[in-house]
This record gives sequence, C-alpha cells and structure tokens, in this order.
Amino acid sequence: MELDLSPKLAKKVYGDNGGAYYAWSPSELPMLREGNIGAAKLALEKHGFALPRYSDSPKVAYVLQGSGIAGIVLPEAEEKVLAIKKGDALALPFGVVTWWYNKEDTELVVLFLGDTSKAHKAGEFTDFFLTGSNGIFTGFSTEFVGRAWDLEENVVKTLVGKQSGNGIVKLDENCKMPEAKKQDYLGMALNCEEAPLDVDIVKGGRVVVLNTKNLPLVGEVGLGADLVRLDGGAMCSPGFSCDSALQVTYIIRGSGRVQVVGVDGRRVLETTLKAGNLFIVPRFFVVSKIASSDGMEWFSIITTPNPIFTHLAGRTSVWKALSPEVLTAAFNVDPDTEKHFRSKRTSDAIFFPPPS
Repeated sequence: MELDLSPKLAKKVYGDNGGAYYAWSPSELPMLREGNIGAAKLALEKHGFALPRYSDSPKVAYVLQGSGIAGIVLPEAEEKVLAIKKGDALALPFGVVTWWYNKEDTELVVLFLGDTSKAHKAGEFTDFFLTGSNGIFTGFSTEFVGRAWDLEENVVKTLVGKQSGNGIVKLDENCKMPEAKKQDYLGMALNCEEAPLDVDIVKGGRVVVLNTKNLPLVGEVGLGADLVRLDGGAMCSPGFSCDSALQVTYIIRGSGRVQVVGVDGRRVLETTLKAGNLFIVPRFFVVSKIASSDGMEWFSIITTPNPIFTHLAGRTSVWKALSPEVLTAAFNVDPDTEKHFRSKRTSDAIFFPPPS
C-alpha cells in the first residue's frame, strides 16, 4: 500500500478562551507515523497563556506570526524568559518545560515540528501539563502532594484545584508576567528572517539554514531546519537529502506546485501547495517546487542537525561532476546533445528564476 503524501491542514485539538492548539494527525498524514515526526501549532489571542508543560518529544519551534514571551525552564531548573517575534526559531530539547504568553493585539502563532521516535505515540506529541484541570498533580493524592511540597491539605487543594483551565487560559489584563531578558535570547533562539543568508539568488530565492553553527542547541534536538523564500515564478532545483533525512515542510505564505519522484522513477506526488499545508518527503525521494506569481515561503525541519543535500540541476548538480563520456553513455545520446545539456544552468544554483 502506497503512503499518502498529499499536504494536509492542522485540526483543532483543544482551546477556547485565550487561544487554541492544533495538530496534524498521523491518521490523515501517514508519513508522520512512518517518519516518527510530530507537527502542531499554538495560536494565542491577546492575554492568552499556554500553561507550563513538558513534552515527550524534542522540537523546533518557529514563530509564524505575532510576538510574545516564551518561558523555557532547563533541566537544571533555570528559567529563560525570551521576547519572541515572527521569524524566531527555538530549539526545545528533551526535558525542558515551556510556557507561552501573548500580550499584543495580534495573534501569536507558533509552529512545532519534532522527533517522536521516543514518544508515547509515533507521529504525535504528548504534552504533560504542570497545572490546570489535567495537570500532573491532579493525579496524586493530597497526602503525596502535601509531603512533596511540605504543605497543609487545605493549601494543597487550593493550589491543585484552583486552575480550572485546560492547556490554554486567558489572563486578566492586569496580570503581571515576567519581563524578557535579552541575555536569555542568546543561544536559545535565532531569527531566521534577520540571520545572514546562506543562499541568495536574484529573482530566484533565499535560504537561511538553522544548524549547530548558528544555534548549537539544535544538536540536542537532533533536527536541522531552514527558512526558504522562493520568488514569484521561480523554481527550486530537484534534489534529495543524501544522508537519509526526512524533509518536513510547512508552507508559511504564498502558493506553488510541487512534484515528488520516488522509487522506480515514479511520480508519487503532484499537487498545489498553499499556506498552512504540511507535507513530508520520504528519505531519498526527489522533490522540486515552482512558486506561483506571488511567490512561496516555507519552513522545514530535516531529521539531522546538519543536513546535506544533493541537487540534480544547476551549477552545483551531480550532472556537472560526471564526465561527458559517462553522461553520453548514460543518456544514450550523441556527444553534441550531451554538450548542449552540459552548457545549460552553468551559473544558477538551487533556485532558477522564471523564464524571461
């Protein structure tokens, strides 16, 4: 049975007052389970507060919209409070506790992509909440909680039972939250929209790669990532991850066409991508995209912290490395045809501007 690679939209899991949490389900996107990948989105309204939690999966978080505050408590019980905004990427290893707060009018939307190979369910994140109606201490008896915290029974009941919210709540506008510290941002996050470009091709596209060099913490997460902006009508060279990594792609803005070719030279996906779509390219499958007239922007994670790609067209393609004799024999063409083929795409790499 062939895997369904068609792009999917996230569906609401919980939330109401203050915001909502959305996730992609392995039942609708089987490659999540196959590739042990989780994908979800958090959307917080003004004064929306995502209660403290930890997860069974390491993740990369990417701020799709708005600005706010993120709290990250490291395993050594040190809290980092970060001012986050659109374009920020954060690496969230195992063991960290996180909370999120939006004090602005614009909705704060955060994308989460991560590795579920050690999770309770393949292809899904499971969060464990510290407080709220489903907080972990609601499961312990008052005796156990009281002894753990050295508190009287009546105080325990107040602490554990007062917060009736589930996952996301809306705080009073006068509620005080901690102020972000500039030093906490360093080493914990990177703004992909402001970082130096790794690739910049006029009328083609631009890439910022997130790896262990610019955000060392991704090494602990075990994932790399990139932000790609493809100009209107431009093409992304056909290519594949040559180190057995999966590519998980979320379309941020715009639209375009995609084709994926797999085993035996068969096209396994041809469709139109739109903002909000998530799709996954299996290991070693070749993918190429062409942006519509308004361009296309996407954020991807790759299931290795320092991914390596092989491109099959352009100046850096594998074809340019093969000798003329090998290509002539491989394509079964005459030397003139091979020479004409080799003379093309001698300057463009990775992204190809639209035909003039």
